[in-house]
Order: sequence, then C-alpha cells, then structure tokens
Amino acid sequence: MQQTIDDAGRVERARQLYDALASGDRSALDALLHPDFVGHATQGLPFALGGTYQGAHAMRREFWGRIAKSFIARAQPESFHVLDDGRLLVQGRYVGEARNGGGKLDAEFIHILCFGEGRITGLSQLTDSERWVQASQPAAEAAPSVAWRTLEFEVTHGLATVRLNRPEAHNAIDATMAEELCSVAQRCANDGAIRAVLLLGNGKSFTVGGDLAFLSQAKDGELPGLLRAMTGPYHEALRTFSRLDVPIVAAVHGATAGGGLGLMYCADIVVAADNTKIALGFGALGLSMDGSNSWFLPRLVGLRRAAELYLEGRVLNAAEAVEWGLVNRVVPLAELPAHALACAERLAKGPTRAYGEVRRLYRDALGATLSEQLGAETEALSRTAATTDATGAIASFVAKRKPVFHGR
Repeated sequence: MQQTIDDAGRVERARQLYDALASGDRSALDALLHPDFVGHATQGLPFALGGTYQGAHAMRREFWGRIAKSFIARAQPESFHVLDDGRLLVQGRYVGEARNGGGKLDAEFIHILCFGEGRITGLSQLTDSERWVQASQPAAEAAPSVAWRTLEFEVTHGLATVRLNRPEAHNAIDATMAEELCSVAQRCANDGAIRAVLLLGNGKSFTVGGDLAFLSQAKDGELPGLLRAMTGPYHEALRTFSRLDVPIVAAVHGATAGGGLGLMYCADIVVAADNTKIALGFGALGLSMDGSNSWFLPRLVGLRRAAELYLEGRVLNAAEAVEWGLVNRVVPLAELPAHALACAERLAKGPTRAYGEVRRLYRDALGATLSEQLGAETEALSRTAATTDATGAIASFVAKRKPVFHGR
C-alpha cells in the first residue's frame, strides 16, 4: 500500500535529512531516501561535484561522502515552503571550512525536495558555486572568479548587468543557464551595493525560451523529469528577481519567447527594439507553459488576450507589445543597448529604498484588500521617511536644489 505524506510530514522528513547529514547517520539516510532517489548538484562546484546522481547510494557516497572528505561543513536550513505541486523548497546556508587549509565556507543554498511513498525521492541543489571554489583554495592562493558558461555578469557603480550569452542558440535556456540565472539572482539579492539590475541578451535574440535541442535528447519517459529539473532553478531565479528590492530594466530584441518571457516580466521597465517578436510557442509543442507566463500574462494583458497568445499562437511585433502592455517603449535596434543602459543607470542613482518599497507594494497589492493595502502603504511610507535619502530630498526640494540619492 502506497504511503502518503502531508505538508507537515514533508517538513519533518526534511529536518530529519539535515540532522542525518550533520551527524553522518547512514542508517537514517537509508530510511529517508527512496531507492530511486535522484540528486542534482549545482554545476561549477569544486572537485567536479556538480551533476546528477542516480540512486540514494550514489548521492550518499559520491556527493555527500566526497564533500565530507574535502570540507567540514553543515547545511543549516532556515525556512521550509511547500510548493503547489507538493515539492518542498528549503532555503538555508552551508557553513564550515575546507579540510586542506582553505578558506571558510559560507554559501546560501536552495534545495527542492521531491517525495514519494513516504520517502524523499529527489533533491535539486542550488548554491553559489564560486563560494565553494573560494573556500576550497589554499589560503595562499587567490580564488579565481567564477567562469560563467551561459551568462555575462558584472556590477559597476551599483548597476548589476546580466547578459544571456548563448548567441549561437539564440540564448535558449538549458539546464546550465537555469542554474546560473538562479545563482546570479541570489547574488543580486545578497549584494547591498547593487541599486539596479539590467537584463540583456547577446546575439540576434533576447531568448527563444527553452532549449529544444537540449530537450530533444531526452529518452522515452525522461522529458518530465528533465523539465522539472530545469524549471526548478529557473523558476527560483524568476522568484528571486521579482522580489529584489531594486528596480530592474530589461532590453529585449529579436525573438523573445516561451519561458524566457519570465525574465521580461520580472522587470519594471521593458525597452524593446523595433525588431522584437513576442510569442509563447508552447501550444505548437504540445506543452502547457512555464516561466511565470500563467501568472503574469492574464494580469498584464487580460484573460482574453492571454488565451489568444497561447491558443492561436499569436506573434506580437514591437508596436503590438506596447499596445498590449507587455513593454514600455520601442527604440531602434542600434539604440537599444545605450537606451536601456542609460535608463538603468538613472535608476541606480535613485532612492533605492523607496524603489524597493514600491516594488513590494505593487507585487503584494495583487492579493490584498484595499484596507490591507492602505495599511501597507502607511508602513512603507514610514520606513522610507526614515531614510537619509528622503530627508535629504525634501530639504533639496525646499532649497530648490536637485536631490542626490545614496540608496539609504
């Protein structure tokens, strides 16, 4: 008889897992993990630890066991959240140090746990691989900067720039890009010096969405699991970007489609090149949708138009995207990078705390009553009134001077 497990049971199983890992209790792990357990570790971890581990034995011996040989570390869970599909999202930190005289380890993690027959059937790990690499280096060596495989990422004068960098594939999102986007989103959330984010794509397209060439390699029966493994980190990236306390500008051009639209939805200001084509494309593949399309589209364009985009395979040009409310404005393709950069740089010099409060007010308003939202506005206004940016700007207004904001 198949054993079912409720939400409280999922959280309890997860707590038992972290306790067993901390104590090295092999028998407890054997009891918790399903024989068909599958683990997905973040690519880019030191000692080639990233990748997929088939079976509880492989995960315990080849992943956790090898970590224990190189690190004195512990996974400390901080929050548990049951997702709509029954999976469990766990957020926390890895803390410890390397055994070879390397540095201290302090890296955030996100674990997505799957369950079946009363046991844990899968774990997808998302963590900042660069911090693991840095910790693994002997103290006398300088830790290398992370080598992004599918992105370009830099922070300059408070502006974080994220460029999708698979131009040969029209920036199609594969498993590596999904994980790297999640890692970059976490960095943006944890870096207090960042005051705005700019999202762009290299090559002829912003992104065509999921990488069909990658997905076509799946054998019979593997596609559902492959899609789950990809959407886990990608959706977490979207969730993190959407909850940042700094404004986001997206510059889209060429093909902007499928699940890749989620990156556009996360932005507050979307600038489109005049050659932009926006489409869903899922129906032609016999798939539903991902990338937060089902949440954002009806809110942005209405249910009728959202249905039209999916059911009729409608492709919008740049002007139609403005009319439908999906983008803010259209500029010539040659002017797109400079225009978007100037917009993002202006926002990075603005009242960052106030921008963050308004992002939160807009987001939370969708599920709040008027009374709740009025109360939230009062609290947010009080918090921003306590900032030096607000007091300085009010004084500048009275003195008829242009205010200078410092983001605090």
